[in-house]
Amino acid sequence: MEWVALVCLVALALVGAVAAGARVPGTELARSVAQRILCAAALADGCGDEPLLIATYGDEVGRLVRRHMPTIGFEEGSRAVPVDYRRCRLTECGDAPEDGLVHRTDQRLPVTAFVHVVDCRAGEREASEAAGVDCSGRRAGRLYIQYWLYFADSATLRELPIVGDLGEHRDDWESVGIRIDPDGSVDERASSHDGYDYSLQDLDWGSDAGIGFLRDLAEDLDVRHPGGWGPETGLLLVSGGSHAGNAAGAPRGSRFTPGRRVHLIPLEPIAAHSHATFAVVPPWLKEVWRDPEAEGTG
Repeated sequence: MEWVALVCLVALALVGAVAAGARVPGTELARSVAQRILCAAALADGCGDEPLLIATYGDEVGRLVRRHMPTIGFEEGSRAVPVDYRRCRLTECGDAPEDGLVHRTDQRLPVTAFVHVVDCRAGEREASEAAGVDCSGRRAGRLYIQYWLYFADSATLRELPIVGDLGEHRDDWESVGIRIDPDGSVDERASSHDGYDYSLQDLDWGSDAGIGFLRDLAEDLDVRHPGGWGPETGLLLVSGGSHAGNAAGAPRGSRFTPGRRVHLIPLEPIAAHSHATFAVVPPWLKEVWRDPEAEGTG
């Protein structure tokens, strides 16, 4: 037992050093070996991504990241699934079967979400603010987990051929956010066009269109969840074509990916050194990256 514990500690330290950017000979091999040691020793719930999440965010937050990834429900008739943009930026490699349980594309790439954590809790707030995060006001004391989904393209009006290419663009970053309050209650919201939604039943088209005064009016009339936040459902309902999301409502298809089957990748180390270019603003350049209560998706 002592030997297993020692090996596990060394493995955790090694993965942590890699996640922090330390120069380790054979980095990719070292990371892979360390993760498999942790799996073999049963420190992780499964031989998947939890060891890297724990190495990046610490044991508590790493496990919360894994636990709160929602099940993704896709609209009937859609085929695209979120993937790792470093491996696939084309529709051909990002499409998957049209129904049933989906966890890989037709080309065997895993359904993937990137992760960004904003920790405004006591004890972590100072470090977060030093990194440029806004933890003021209602953000204080809360832990935010952002799951970012990359699709190769977006076609909002795909079902209306008469409009041509209107609403279509390469690259599409969507997100679902989790907000954990000091009392342990959890809220959720999803990106939807230019704003954030909670429910399909919300009168939220003003937020979707980025029209601030209509969004505020809907909240004043109590027909929209404030800020798009509502009680966590454990679901992310993704529209076909546009990939706009909602956290609540009736699924519009039988195609889904359980949260536990979504491959999770910490985005902070990637963002720090990325030179990738996209047709839309990537997550690390969006306002919500540093202000987890931001209303716009740009």
